[in-house]
Amino acid sequence: MKSLSRFWEELIESEVSNADWWERKKVLNEKRNVKIVKVNGRGHIYQRLDYGLEEKVYYHLHLSILMKQGKHFIREERVIPYEFLLKSGKIIDHRQSEYGGQEEQLDKLLPDTLKSNSTERFTYDRRAAVQYAERWWNSYNPEYHKFEVDCTNYISQCLRAGGAPMRGAPNRNQGWWYSGSNWSYSWAVAHSLRWYLTGSTQGLKATEVESPSELQPGDVICYDFEGDGRWNHNTIVVAMDANGMPLVNAHTSNSRHRYWSYEDSTAYTPNIQYKFFRIGE
Repeated sequence: MKSLSRFWEELIESEVSNADWWERKKVLNEKRNVKIVKVNGRGHIYQRLDYGLEEKVYYHLHLSILMKQGKHFIREERVIPYEFLLKSGKIIDHRQSEYGGQEEQLDKLLPDTLKSNSTERFTYDRRAAVQYAERWWNSYNPEYHKFEVDCTNYISQCLRAGGAPMRGAPNRNQGWWYSGSNWSYSWAVAHSLRWYLTGSTQGLKATEVESPSELQPGDVICYDFEGDGRWNHNTIVVAMDANGMPLVNAHTSNSRHRYWSYEDSTAYTPNIQYKFFRIGE
């Protein structure tokens, strides 16, 4: 088998030249007037399964993409899972892995029976939320449960780090909360958090806005990739690009400073729908 260092180099070249998402990224960058300056990467093997005559290898490819938009530099990072079979010293069936986990399904949250006439607002520390998002974008805080589909759990942790108040425990389909080995659906399920942010009247509250340009660092974007009414994914805004558009962090397919629209995602479809939420307003 060739050296691992050369293997990673060849993989990056192959990923950049052949991946469908990379072609979509080039189209997206052209629309944004963004030029790719340099691409670096490294691999980390996290599991090997020995089947005697062959071995299954699972690893993460960590890509770092340096881009320039006018005078503004952006370093986007993402972690892509891969797998291959090693047989008689040869690599076969080399492909990107798919996450097999499923979020818990919940079609509807209970009506907000905790409503009040209070107009009280919590003080949202956007800086603290973003700092948390940057600290844990590619790792997992041991104080929380780790989900195979972890995007909403990560966003909820960021919101809590920013001071968002929890309420509703122990009813899992009401409120937004985390407590030891239990949590609300809205804490961990993308579809439920999207509807919670729309309907919450106290505690963690948000205002839906029409455009991503109205967002600030610390705000949340929700994604329905197929446009079928089932919300699949959430991200948190951590910075703005040279055009004042959001760059986001996310878990599951761990990403940092990624352009908000996800047009370069393997999950993207032309039917994608978005919701934009200003937190704490």
